[in-house]
Amino acid sequence: MLTRAKKLAQVLKTPFYRRALWKGVAAGVEHESCLRRLSCKTVIDIGANRGQFALAVRRSLPQARIISFEPLPKPARIFRTVFAGQTGVELHEMAIGPSSGKKMMHIAGRDDSSSLLPITNLQTEVYPGTQEIAQQEIRVERLDRIISSADLVAPALLKMDVQGYEFQCLEGCSELLPHFRYLYLECAFRELYAGQALASQLIRRAHEHGFDLTAIYHLFHDRDGQPVDADLLFTRRSEPA
Repeated sequence: MLTRAKKLAQVLKTPFYRRALWKGVAAGVEHESCLRRLSCKTVIDIGANRGQFALAVRRSLPQARIISFEPLPKPARIFRTVFAGQTGVELHEMAIGPSSGKKMMHIAGRDDSSSLLPITNLQTEVYPGTQEIAQQEIRVERLDRIISSADLVAPALLKMDVQGYEFQCLEGCSELLPHFRYLYLECAFRELYAGQALASQLIRRAHEHGFDLTAIYHLFHDRDGQPVDADLLFTRRSEPA
């Protein structure tokens, strides 16, 4: 995983990223190595926060259409500021889940660690500053109520960074999963959010949907050397529908 200093150095040497940094967003440069090998034309970015991942997509895959989802108003406003005037990027202010409705979001001190699941003591121990500071009602929808298969020009990537809500989010995407070539999920090996599905369960569920685990990125260990979380890339075994 990139250190903060190395990440900042990469951001500062790229004018496109520097402009976003002036607006308070550090691009997710750590994702570039994965994105550049995929050549995707459509990226569904669930859990967009301020646009960190979308910035990396824009630079790595400049022709790709980006459809992002972020339920919290403050980071959503910053996202829109960063991408103002750019074509091919859209943001929907909502979460994705198995059913439509309203749910309470547990807001973390660092809002990119906020979750629809309660934040555990382990999360705040491993990542200081991510304790719950508030709760906020947000909108949840199934993905197929917002976009259709026609929006998923192949090859399409589904990215999720939803802080423990990955299993439920996958269920909310189930109708459209056959149209994706790739899944890119942040997964945990230990319970950082109460009741979350761990990496082994998500790997099994992705396999049931026709995807195989093909790469692991950004594996993070705690002080005792135990794995905490990582980004997992899955590739569909057969061509998408």
